[in-house]
Amino acid sequence: MEELLPPVTAQCFSDNLPEEIPAQGEKRYRVGMILGCVQRVFFSNVNEATARVLSANGCEIVVPRAQGCCSALPEHQGETAQAQALARQMIDSFEGTNVDYVIINAAGCGHTLKEYGHILADDPAYAKKAKAFAEKVRDVQEFLAEVGLTATLHPLQEEPLVTVYQDACHLLHGQKISRQPRQLLEQIPGLTLREPLDAALCCGSAGVYNMLQPEVAEELWQMKATNLVNSGATLIASSNPGCSLQIKQSLEKQCKTVAHKHPMQLLDLSIRNQQLIS
Repeated sequence: MEELLPPVTAQCFSDNLPEEIPAQGEKRYRVGMILGCVQRVFFSNVNEATARVLSANGCEIVVPRAQGCCSALPEHQGETAQAQALARQMIDSFEGTNVDYVIINAAGCGHTLKEYGHILADDPAYAKKAKAFAEKVRDVQEFLAEVGLTATLHPLQEEPLVTVYQDACHLLHGQKISRQPRQLLEQIPGLTLREPLDAALCCGSAGVYNMLQPEVAEELWQMKATNLVNSGATLIASSNPGCSLQIKQSLEKQCKTVAHKHPMQLLDLSIRNQQLIS
């Protein structure tokens, strides 16, 4: 577990997004944004990029302070009572916000959020609210592909940028989302998308599997990282923090240097007309 951890500083534990972020230009949607736990602490820059991308594409954003954890990890571990309690807290935090959609940028969180109707199906006070909440949940890439980008996109570097997209299992298998991230990335000028061998292969993270079954997880992530590197890409785009941590560690063990970004970071840089820095 310690090997997987990225550098953590005091700044990682400070929320730097306001509770409401206005839309740039004409307002198209009012959306809620879930920050996640791993994403919030280890990849706060991804959340910041996501907020800028949504705002640039006409979204007014609500970020409830009381949202807490989405309940994915306790749900993965069979801690049903804790998962239900956290799901209730999440639903309550969005009560009265009047959002059109609830947006998440972490694949594992999104999969669980969409299961709230099932998680709280036997709770008479929350079953109906949980189902309604789940119906509003969208992965950010799913949402943007559905409503369309309105912001102008610019090249990320002068020469062509060869990129490979890494499918997270919770997106590909859990949410049936595969084409949408690719559709968004392909709209960035100068970006060429490559497909890895055996794209549907798990990276080995799988919630807490990499800590419970580290030897099998290592076999999986070595295969996954090798396939991504062998695509010939100079950049890996990944939509799940667990996958990102897993692949980063595998690349370091293989002494491979390949840039690694969330698709929202790439869209954010493209919209702001900033060059990609590894």
